Amino acid sequence: MAAPTPTQGTADSPSAAPGLRDRHGRTATDLRVSLTDRCNLRCTYCMPEAGLPWLPKPELLTDDEVSRLVGIAVRDLGVNEVRFTGGEPLLRPGLVDIVAAAAALAPRPEISLTTNAIGLERLAGPLVDAGLDRVNVSLDTLDPGTFKELAKRDRLAATLRGIEGAAAAGLAPVKLNTVLMRGVNDAEAPALLRFAIAHGYQLRFIEQMPLDAAGVWRRDEMVTAAEILAALKAEFDLVPDPAHRGSAPAETWLVDGGPAKVGVIGSVTRPFCGDCDRTRLTADGQVRNCLFARGETDLRGLLRDGASDAEVGARWREAMWGKLPGHGIDDPSFLQPARPMSAIGG
Repeated sequence: MAAPTPTQGTADSPSAAPGLRDRHGRTATDLRVSLTDRCNLRCTYCMPEAGLPWLPKPELLTDDEVSRLVGIAVRDLGVNEVRFTGGEPLLRPGLVDIVAAAAALAPRPEISLTTNAIGLERLAGPLVDAGLDRVNVSLDTLDPGTFKELAKRDRLAATLRGIEGAAAAGLAPVKLNTVLMRGVNDAEAPALLRFAIAHGYQLRFIEQMPLDAAGVWRRDEMVTAAEILAALKAEFDLVPDPAHRGSAPAETWLVDGGPAKVGVIGSVTRPFCGDCDRTRLTADGQVRNCLFARGETDLRGLLRDGASDAEVGARWREAMWGKLPGHGIDDPSFLQPARPMSAIGG
């Protein structure tokens, strides 16, 4: 297949200006890169206990392909933040080298990692040496039994060791991400916040989103941002953070006068689509212009057909130009994406 030829563009086309613009006035500067669809946990809001059919290795981007696409995004398309995700990115054998390649780019992007932290105590040092700037860790409970119920694996101790290892390696402040599920761990919100404050971690609660592999998500069963805040306010004094939120997904509050803060990401009930600055790359080289997009744009095929960086960049800009104004979860016509979160990347 011949590679496409970039168009000159007009004032209303994606190639008329630099960067990953869309027709609604947003510009994507934050790249989320999934490095694998595999995970060593089976969190019920993400994938079934038996796992999923994993992507065949030939379909995955190679380390060099990942680094080339990240380079195009940073050098040519205005991306200044790169977050590596999964599945579980610590399972990617070439992770340290991929991070090092991103850190060597000019201009250098901010580089982060979203992980369940299993094995992070071993890899935190090498990742920091490679150029990793910060880390977000999924932690939904402090109770071993609840952890096993949620993740179908008895690995809470390993996760906590990984979090400690990240902080010791200099990745502070470690950010913790928590999804509360009704009747499972929703009573733990205050305890998780006390834990985070005691250790100097930054905690963010995230509303459960319709990205589970089983497709059983129900809006009326989701623990909402309002409910999370009510549970926290029963034990803490919360004041809205005076710092400007910008494009950050989390609304933040000062806890008991600060300096500790807690964040809530109300992706469903308090959407922030109008300020979204993200573009996503799946482990098999597909661009997604929204976490909830139904369509994707293939960059892997372009790379393997010999396309130039300019041609790949032009296709990427076209993909982002078509981004919808919002995710539409509350629209009666909303359809859950075919890929679950583990195959998209967080």
